[in-house]
Amino acid sequence: MHAREELLASVVARLIGDAAHVAVGAASPIPAAACQLLKARGARIRVSLLHKRRGNPFTEGSRELFDLAGQGRIDVFFLGGAQIDGEANINLVRAGESRFPGSFGSAFMYFSAKRTILFREEHSRRVLVPRVEFISAPGWSPPEVVRPGGPVALLTGRALFAWQRDRRRFRLESVHDGEDVRSQTGFDYDAPAAVPRTPQPSAEDLALLRGPVAREMANNYPDFAKRVWGID
Repeated sequence: MHAREELLASVVARLIGDAAHVAVGAASPIPAAACQLLKARGARIRVSLLHKRRGNPFTEGSRELFDLAGQGRIDVFFLGGAQIDGEANINLVRAGESRFPGSFGSAFMYFSAKRTILFREEHSRRVLVPRVEFISAPGWSPPEVVRPGGPVALLTGRALFAWQRDRRRFRLESVHDGEDVRSQTGFDYDAPAAVPRTPQPSAEDLALLRGPVAREMANNYPDFAKRVWGID
C-alpha cells in the first residue's frame, strides 16, 4: 500500500522528466517531494526551493526567483488556485464571498517559466469550475502576446489531465482510483474511450520516498513528513 501523497509525488516526478531547473514555491510539499525523489534516483536536477529552512540560495526570496524566470532559467514551476477552469485560467483572488491572499507573482511565473504544472489536491466542482470568477493568471494568450511558457498538465487528487495548447482545453490522461471524475469536474474536457489508471509508484520509488526523501523533507516540511511518513 502507498499513501496518496506518494502516488502524487511519483506522478509529479514523471511530469518533471529531465528538466534541469525546477522551482518550488512555498507550501508545496508534494512537488518538493517529487524533486527530492528525482535527486534520490540520481538525476542531475537543480531545485530552487523557496520553503527551504537552511542553506536557501535566495537572499531576497521570490524577487530572485522572478529574476531567474525572466531570464528563461526556470524549466518547471507549479501553480494552484482556489479555482481552475477548463481554459487553464487560475483564480487566487476571490470566489463568491471568500477572499484569498492574492495573485502575487502567479501571472509572471505562468508566462515566464518554460512549463507550468497546475496542481491542486482537491478535485471538486468547487475548485474545477466552468469559468473562474477572477483571472489571476491566464492559461493561454493570443498569438501576438509574447509568452515563452504556459501550462502542460493539471494534476489533482483524483486525476491527471494534459493541456492541449492548440485546442485550449484539457484531455484526461488517467484516473488514480477509478473515480467518477467527470461528475466531480465543473469544466468539459476531452477523454479517451477507455481512461487508463494512473501508474502506481514502483517499489524502488516507495523505498526512496520513505527513506532519503522523507529524511530530507523533514528538514523543510516537518509537519508533512510526520503526517505522511511518521518522521519527526
